Amino acid sequence: MYFPLNNSDGAADQAFKGVMTLKDKIWNWFTDVDMWEKLMFSCLRIILIMVITRLFIRIVFKFIDHSLERHEESRINLNPRRFVTVGALLKNIITITSNFIMIMLLLQEFGVNLAPLLAGAGVIGLAVGFGAQSLVKDVITGFFIILEDQFAVGDVIQTGTLKGTVEIIGLRTTRLVSWTGEVHIIPNGMITNVTNYSLNNALAVVDIPFSNQKKLDDSLAVLRKSMQELKDSSEAMVSVPNVLGIQSITSSEYVVRIIAETLPGNRADLERQIQTYAKEALEEVEARQLSEANGG
Repeated sequence: MYFPLNNSDGAADQAFKGVMTLKDKIWNWFTDVDMWEKLMFSCLRIILIMVITRLFIRIVFKFIDHSLERHEESRINLNPRRFVTVGALLKNIITITSNFIMIMLLLQEFGVNLAPLLAGAGVIGLAVGFGAQSLVKDVITGFFIILEDQFAVGDVIQTGTLKGTVEIIGLRTTRLVSWTGEVHIIPNGMITNVTNYSLNNALAVVDIPFSNQKKLDDSLAVLRKSMQELKDSSEAMVSVPNVLGIQSITSSEYVVRIIAETLPGNRADLERQIQTYAKEALEEVEARQLSEANGG
């Protein structure tokens, strides 16, 4: 005799088989040795990548600090903020680059296809580069100006037709103040050549004209005496101004040249002082001679 199966019994059997299948799958997943080995090695690689990245950043930071300290000690007249700016910029670049590489490696560990991401980043970087060429040029030039110590805050420089004292050095612009008070803001990308008047001692050169009626020996003696007095009263000079002798001569006069080595930035002031002392000494001699001629 045929007895048909009950529909509820069949559903229960299917449910039981489904539970057993799921249980087997979970058990197989927990007991899959190869899967756990791959997961363990992947976690170890992730931890190793993160640790190596942190160590690399710290080592590079110490190298940057050591290099900047060495450059800072080699320059006497220096604004330390310049090296702080360079150090901060270098550290930011290293941090961003290292973290970007670390993220790419971690995504690769999780099975992410990096080719589309790198292609998209390349297109975006190319677009930004074309749109900000002048800005990138200014920043790169400013970075190398600061890094190579081409000039410092307080230096007197000339670039192109502009000359003045450096007030601010930035990564994008440099600010100059001329001796008449004008402020020039120059994009660093436009600084192609620089003349720095503050790195080495300057040489003051002054020509003093004399009438041919005056004796050369007397004129030289007066000038040498006045230059010794100037040296005793001035701290900007390295040595006593040197009275070289006749620089040029005509039918009516001869010109005596005086040179003096001075500290950077004091050349114009020293030239004025040399002329002032020479003029006062000559006036004193003339007054004494006039007094003697009048019987005084």
